[in-house]
Amino acid sequence: MEGIRVAAVQASPVFLDRTATTDKAVDLIAKAGAQGASLVVFPEAFIPTYPLWTWYIKPSEFELVERLYANYLDQSLVVPGPETERLGKAAKAAAIHVAIGVSERNVEASGTSLFNSILFFGPDGSILGKRRKLVATGPERLVWAQGDGSTVGVVETSIAKLAGLICWENYMPLARYAMYSGGAEIVIAPTWDQSGVWQATMRHIAKEGRCYVVGCSNITRSTDVPDSFGLGAHLPEGEWINRGGSVIVDPEGTVIAGPLFEEEGTLVADLDPALLKGVRWNLDVAGHYARPDVFTFGVDRSVRTP
Repeated sequence: MEGIRVAAVQASPVFLDRTATTDKAVDLIAKAGAQGASLVVFPEAFIPTYPLWTWYIKPSEFELVERLYANYLDQSLVVPGPETERLGKAAKAAAIHVAIGVSERNVEASGTSLFNSILFFGPDGSILGKRRKLVATGPERLVWAQGDGSTVGVVETSIAKLAGLICWENYMPLARYAMYSGGAEIVIAPTWDQSGVWQATMRHIAKEGRCYVVGCSNITRSTDVPDSFGLGAHLPEGEWINRGGSVIVDPEGTVIAGPLFEEEGTLVADLDPALLKGVRWNLDVAGHYARPDVFTFGVDRSVRTP
């Protein structure tokens, strides 16, 4: 593992437009590669957008809820599919690893349920791994189904062992431990959360897991949501629906880039691989600090296809 430059993209997707948002992602991948990054990370459900309306619309507003779900289903990705092929080609052209949040259709079953997923691409353009969020949070459950344990763990790459937990999955202690037990070196944490507590969480995970953490946040202005979707009266007043808060943290829990608020941009940081090893001399929660004689741990990684 040599020195690694990582880039965390904080950008607004083109709302509920899979093709246009993929175009934007392809452009941002190229720019990250031009900056010398070995890994670029995108926010939660970047393609086709985070379903922000779930936090503002009552479920009893059936007509609006169903129309939005139909749109979201139509614009969500098939994996593999045309959009993943384009993202893979962009990763290969830039010679870069890519971790990107998407809304994914369950094509292995009904084709009309969705998962909140992270896709990992290698610099050869291949899909190295996929993570489906285990538990959608609160009203997100009106949109996304639950993933299974088959995608829990680390993704082996030529630069580091990558792992990812999506938004409030990062508050699941056992999900975190599943990453640590796999030897996670860089943790990807795409999110919709913009709170100060989230910033503290990113630092805690870095310190706890003795790993680098790339917290990549959504950013959304009221002007990013077209009037044609009928959401205007339901959304909060003011310019910002989500202010962002992307951040990169080292294994000591020290912020080395960000946090970035109220602007689109890309955080860039150079990671020191030596730091990953030395800091574990006094805390290695999946090693000498584990106490397996006291605690037991297991993950059911079988595929649970509907």
